[in-house]
Amino acid sequence: MNLLHPGARVIDAATGQTMTPADVSTAASELEKEPGAVVFHPISTTISDIARYLAALRLGRPVVLLDPDGDNAHWAERFATDDVHPDLALLLTTSGSTGNPKLVRLSADAVLANAGQIADVLDITADDVAITTLPLFYSYGMSVLNSHLLRGATVILERTGIMQRDFWTAAVEHNVTSMAFVPYQYEMLRRLRFDPAKYPALRKLTQAGGRLRSDLISDFAQRMATVEGSFYVMYGQTEAAPRMATLPPARLEEKLGSVGLALPGAHFSLSPEGEVLYHGPNVMMGYADTAADLAKGDEQGGVLHTGDLGRIDDDGYLFITGRIKRMGKVFGVRINLDDVEKHFPVTAVAGEDKLNVFALGATDDEVRDLRTKISEWLGTHFSGVVVRSIESLPLLPNGKVDYRALESSL
Repeated sequence: MNLLHPGARVIDAATGQTMTPADVSTAASELEKEPGAVVFHPISTTISDIARYLAALRLGRPVVLLDPDGDNAHWAERFATDDVHPDLALLLTTSGSTGNPKLVRLSADAVLANAGQIADVLDITADDVAITTLPLFYSYGMSVLNSHLLRGATVILERTGIMQRDFWTAAVEHNVTSMAFVPYQYEMLRRLRFDPAKYPALRKLTQAGGRLRSDLISDFAQRMATVEGSFYVMYGQTEAAPRMATLPPARLEEKLGSVGLALPGAHFSLSPEGEVLYHGPNVMMGYADTAADLAKGDEQGGVLHTGDLGRIDDDGYLFITGRIKRMGKVFGVRINLDDVEKHFPVTAVAGEDKLNVFALGATDDEVRDLRTKISEWLGTHFSGVVVRSIESLPLLPNGKVDYRALESSL
């Protein structure tokens, strides 16, 4: 598999170095000397690491993208094997629904299909310039890289992050046209009083990686409209290589709260229980719990049970209403924790017959007010709701809330 369009460029903002075809060829030559079928790759935001990633794909060596700051020895111990399925190209880590670390098995066809789908809906061309805002071992960050390289666009490697001046300087110097963020980053951008007019080339903002509050969606869509730019809400999972839907900017206000339409060549359906099912060419082959699983073929048949609850309107737009596993119970009443977070500025977890919510930087008065409002909204006694003020939320490496860490703090 070759993701690298001949005209694509990868530029390191700090050093000015540009990746060349020779960098990928050199990485491929080095990989050919390494034993084993699987490449375990702690991928940093550097030209050499991207070249190694692309080389593995070109050689047909299944590559596991890992956190460069993580303890990765156990992955090699669990999954080292010479027996892999010929379709297998990419392996990404996920906790899955059970919380046990496992690998998502993606075929070359699935990776290429999703890169093409994203490039189509975002209208990525050779004139586009993206900047790294997320780790490359995280599927959303990888997806930005893949979709831009496929269409001959440019990717600027920036490692300091949006809280640092260097990031924004690089965005201006390299005429960045597109930025991708997850919800907590949009919260930070609002505090930074982000103004797209300061970045003359910027025309696209995309959002994925969890639910973004409707008020922030409208806010950033309006900010981008002032510079004739677009704001894209997207929905995905690692198991779909990783994106499944996008909300066209022209329908955003009309369909506020929706994650949009299925990507080209795909569609959604609902199970009898209301679970969202995704049907598309970018669905994973299956999970891998052991090395023996890497030899397995496609177990999904192009259908992904997302674990999300949802509804589909008459125009085919998907609205996510919660997670099957994110349910709590207060005084015998079942509560959708995602609904609580949708209606109130809190993060919710289940407790022993209580609803525990965490509010960022809340004062004592705000804590009492939230407790009253949430209990009234639930129609239950206030003693079933516990509100805690918290200075910062624990986050996973991909920027999502670490709910298990919150539960363990109770």
